[in-house]
Amino acid sequence: MAPAVRRVPLLAICLGYFLVILDVTVVNVAVPRIGAGLAAGQGALQWIVDGYTLVFAGLLLFCGGLGDRLGHRRVFLAGLGLFTVASAGCALAPTAAVLVGARLAQGAGAATMVPASLALLGALHPEPAARARAFGVWGGIAGVAAAAGPVLGGVLVWGVGWRTVFLVNLPLGVLAVWLTIRHVPGRRPRPRPRGERPPLDLAAQLTGVIAVAALTAGLNEAGGRGWTDPLVLGALAAAPLAGALFLWLERRAAAPALPPRLLTGFRFPAALAVGVLLNLGFYGLLFLTTLYFQRHRGWDPLATGLALLPMGALVAAASPLSGRVAARVGTHVPAVAGLLTGAVGLLGWAAVGPHTPYALLVVPLLLAGFGTSFTMPSATIAAMEAAPHEVRGAASGAFNAARQLGSAIGVALFGTLAAASASSAFYAGMRLSAVIAAGCFLGGAVLAAVSGPAAARAARNPSATEAS
Repeated sequence: MAPAVRRVPLLAICLGYFLVILDVTVVNVAVPRIGAGLAAGQGALQWIVDGYTLVFAGLLLFCGGLGDRLGHRRVFLAGLGLFTVASAGCALAPTAAVLVGARLAQGAGAATMVPASLALLGALHPEPAARARAFGVWGGIAGVAAAAGPVLGGVLVWGVGWRTVFLVNLPLGVLAVWLTIRHVPGRRPRPRPRGERPPLDLAAQLTGVIAVAALTAGLNEAGGRGWTDPLVLGALAAAPLAGALFLWLERRAAAPALPPRLLTGFRFPAALAVGVLLNLGFYGLLFLTTLYFQRHRGWDPLATGLALLPMGALVAAASPLSGRVAARVGTHVPAVAGLLTGAVGLLGWAAVGPHTPYALLVVPLLLAGFGTSFTMPSATIAAMEAAPHEVRGAASGAFNAARQLGSAIGVALFGTLAAASASSAFYAGMRLSAVIAAGCFLGGAVLAAVSGPAAARAARNPSATEAS
């Protein structure tokens, strides 16, 4: 009999993760009403959307190691509490500046919560088969939340008002806190004698945050300001400099945020690359499809959200199925199959035009959604299985940071390619973006296929994995 998944703890952890991903997309459809209600300019509105992602991505590496040191349950609860309180601040914000600040706090709570959630699931399910199924459910939550965001946001804004987009987080956040306290067991980190546990190297951590934040900010601003804007050029120039300084400091740090052994060998770096390519292709093109339906087909936010439903329709089946397949045959099989399927769906958008019947778009939406949802759990399992147990919090932080960077790159790049207001230029940019997105999925499939034999060798020789 296959080992069982612990359902109530899984529900508590996945509910927190659902809120994190939901707030990536649910706010987009509310932006026009927020601008009118708070008299906010374009710059403030952009920060309301982008500030959350920027802080989320920038703090993931730093927060990934906190659970390894302080206990993953404690860190998860702290992040969940901060996210819930910040959501209340967003709902009650009297000005755009207060709303931006509350969104930044939401991003910090999300960055604290997500790495700890994966580490908790791994600790709760020591059996590989049960862990694969739990990670499958966890990965599927991202697709469900991403698909539900535009629809839920459209319904709430249309029926009640934009503040309810944030108020909906409060009861769910409180429920997740209660379930975690009652049903998720805490496990203290292995005690060490005084003086053996080195202090956090804050200089290295800070440069890592600056590198990720600068890259994310530069890419986000490039779509609106242009690639030659001084702010964009400065941010993109600062990112590699801060990144190089981060790596230099990490090599000398007593307690690195990104343990060097994670980058030893091929498996974990390959999993990071798959995470970047997957999110770059999927979320980049998802951004363009939203523009396509609203700006170039004239659909309202609710109709746009409903149009995107097929993309998330198969998530509930695809993600758990991926976890079960990975438990039986390894992560590379569902990852390769999902990436190839998603590539076909994304490439289908290369033929889109101003009068393309919606019925012809359903198949590309289904294939892209199924492929992404079928791939993500296996990519997550591959990343976590490639990491030693005692640094899985850091591994989760690195993997999720890679995914967020992929999303930022995709939105910025594809948004710039299709930024022209003229219809002909938009569709040319969208077709090029679809080809690039499909190419990202194909590149990810090659990496997943090549890393499969490496994972099998590691499974046959676990001592080599621990040594790495």
